[in-house]
Amino acid sequence: MATVVVGGHSRNVGKTSVVVGLIERLRDMQWTAVKITQFGHGICSAHGEPCNCAIDEEEHSWVMTEELSRSSGTDTARFLAAGALRSLWVRTRQGRLAEAMPRLRHEIEAGGNFIIESNSIIGFLRPNLYLTVLDHGTADFKESARTFLDRADAVLLHSESANLMPNWDGVSLKLILGKPVFPVTPQAYVTGELIEFVRSSLARQRALA
Repeated sequence: MATVVVGGHSRNVGKTSVVVGLIERLRDMQWTAVKITQFGHGICSAHGEPCNCAIDEEEHSWVMTEELSRSSGTDTARFLAAGALRSLWVRTRQGRLAEAMPRLRHEIEAGGNFIIESNSIIGFLRPNLYLTVLDHGTADFKESARTFLDRADAVLLHSESANLMPNWDGVSLKLILGKPVFPVTPQAYVTGELIEFVRSSLARQRALA
C-alpha cells in the first residue's frame, strides 16, 4: 500500500492535472483517488467562488461521495477517466476535516494505493510522498500550504515562472531548500523524471518497511 498526497499553494496551479497525470502514468498502481474540498460561507476554497460543493444539511460538517461517471466533467470523473479504480470526493466545512478523517482512514486502511489532492490532510496523515505545486507568478499562498511546506518531499515548479521572484509574504523558501524540483507546464504537468522519482521513492520505502 502507498499513499501519495498532491498539494499546492493556490487554486488553479495544476494540482488536479498532476493527480490525473500520475494516475495515467502509473496505472499499475491501481489508485483510489481522493479529492478534498473545504467550503464556507457559500464560497469554495478550491475555486474561490460560489459552487455546488456545500453540503445542504446544516447539521452535517462533511460528506464523502463516490464518483461513478467517467464523463461528467468533474475533477473526480477525470480521475476515473485517467485510470483510477475508484474516485472519492470528500467535502467538509472549513476547519472540520478532522471529523471526516475516521471514515477516510477506514477507506485507506482497507487496502490499496491512494492518491489524494489536498494540503490540509497532511495535518492528519503521514503519506509516503507529499508533492507540492508552486507557481512563482501566483501571489496567493494558502495557509494550509504554508503550514506544511517543509513536509513536501518534492516541489513541482511552474517553469514559466521559475525566474520570477515570488511575492509570498511570510513564506520562507528555506523550507524547500535542497528538495527535488521538477519543472511543470500546462502541457506537461507530469514528466518522466517525476514518474521515476515517485516510483523509486515508493520502492525505497517498501524495501525499508
